[in-house]
Amino acid sequence: MGLFKFIKSVGEKVFGASEAQAAPADTLAKEVSKHGLNVNGLDIQVSGNKVTVGGATTNTEEAEKIILALGNTLGVAEVESKLIVSEEVPAAVMYEVKKGDTLWKIAETHYGKGKGAKYDMIFDANKPMLTHPDKIYPGQILRIPPLA
Repeated sequence: MGLFKFIKSVGEKVFGASEAQAAPADTLAKEVSKHGLNVNGLDIQVSGNKVTVGGATTNTEEAEKIILALGNTLGVAEVESKLIVSEEVPAAVMYEVKKGDTLWKIAETHYGKGKGAKYDMIFDANKPMLTHPDKIYPGQILRIPPLA
């Protein structure tokens, strides 16, 4: 799937991580699992602030969520995805939250003026990493799914 960039100084604080280095692979696997994502068969490798993930996933959405669960942790600057997707679905756009952003504003930017109410699609696309529509922060990377 490629290489994804993240801001290593922001994100979920997990045991063993610092701004200089990502958490160990087993800790990152627990973080992915915490979000209800399947870690069976995933190969997670850490080298400094770069995480490489391989293995098989059911679809593109699950692969994107795994990448975000890994990348939105403290100390991770890059996630290289070598995930094999069983079912291709339209890929989402990855968006970095800026200061002052709300999901409503992001929806209007990506879906068009007057479509701010579609923020719930963005919220749903980022569950379970997002627990409330108002709990986003600058530097966080979100999935913006295509409109149906």
